[in-house]
Amino acid sequence: MSFPWAEHYAPKHPLMRYLDEKLPLPRLVYNAVGAGYPVPRNLNYFWNFGVLAGFALTIQIVTGIILAMHYAANGTVAFDSVEHIMRDVNSGWMLRYMHANGASFFFIVVYMHIFRGLYYGSYKAPREMVWLLGVVIFLLMMATAFMGYVLPWGQMSFWGAQVITGFFSAIPVVGEPIRQWLLGGFAPDNAALNRFFSLHYLLPFVIAAVIILHIWALHIPGSNNPTGVDVKGPQDTVPFHPYYTAKDGMGLGVFLICYSLVVFFAPNALGHPDNYIPANPLTTPAHIVPEWYFWPFYAILRAFTVNFLWIPAKLWGVVAMFSAIALLFFLPWIDRSPIRSANYRPMYRIAFWVLVADVLVLGWVGKSPAEEPYVRIGQFCAAYYFFHFLILVPLIAKFEKPLPLPNSITEAVLGHDPEAAPAVA
Repeated sequence: MSFPWAEHYAPKHPLMRYLDEKLPLPRLVYNAVGAGYPVPRNLNYFWNFGVLAGFALTIQIVTGIILAMHYAANGTVAFDSVEHIMRDVNSGWMLRYMHANGASFFFIVVYMHIFRGLYYGSYKAPREMVWLLGVVIFLLMMATAFMGYVLPWGQMSFWGAQVITGFFSAIPVVGEPIRQWLLGGFAPDNAALNRFFSLHYLLPFVIAAVIILHIWALHIPGSNNPTGVDVKGPQDTVPFHPYYTAKDGMGLGVFLICYSLVVFFAPNALGHPDNYIPANPLTTPAHIVPEWYFWPFYAILRAFTVNFLWIPAKLWGVVAMFSAIALLFFLPWIDRSPIRSANYRPMYRIAFWVLVADVLVLGWVGKSPAEEPYVRIGQFCAAYYFFHFLILVPLIAKFEKPLPLPNSITEAVLGHDPEAAPAVA
């Protein structure tokens, strides 16, 4: 989508004119996040989470590069190198806690970003590519986080790698070779540490590249908005700067306050105490759990306890876990409703909040022991998760009677009062 009413970059200073002529970076920034990029005037604070996710990734890359200077990817010294960072490196404790908790905050803002997209229909045309690239980013984040969780080489790191990679062996014929290829052997050891460390260092830069594509794809149709109504003209938009840079600044301030409180006052609240015990292949922890942001998918993985047909339960769990994420790729075509925002879809809005509750319960089940009643609750919630996307969403799209949409964003913001409407040049 082109915005003919957008301001065009015209540098006044001679140095900026020269730079714009030879290397138009100022023009690129101006058109991407400046006054040259008009955005809907009714965006709320749920649109802050994209910027916050980019900021969280920046924290992870900067702290990760410094930590990599002191980390040793060797099974005999990996745990000690982490302790060396915590005790001997100047401000190493802070860098390590910033990196570990930064991953959690990265997932928090991304989960909020995803659920905002689900609520306001940001996956619908013409923004399907924006959504698909976002799901790719989410998958890359999960892979990066899993490999990073192994690097401290504590008990939970070792046994988490052992259990999670062990599920690949459930795949017939190719499963065990894939697992050995991932680990570089039959069990997590030096080869696995080297591979995971290399990929953990590389993938954030791949994520950054896909984020650039994500933003590029977003700038073609423009941002969605809480009403889901397309932009009709300049009266429906405001420049990104200074209106939304100020709003994003407010959100960033709140983010940094929460992040700092956790880093400095509760740095281990989101981790597991067993990871402060060196990895021991001969001692299995009483309860093996992944990091909290994997809990819902871990609960789906464990929901299958009985072999069905000729397929073992373990393989069903692996298929279900990956299918739970793969469903998000097909969501733009599963939901055929022409209405984007759940504010005007009463049935879908109820289903959305039930899905939120379902995912939260799955997370609770994922951190709980694999015993009753958690297994039975997890099975019910996993079944509802797939029921929501495969059956409920298409049925709602077909039979739901939506509420009347406003004619424009301006009408939704200012109402029908002609004196309140902005003048258009």
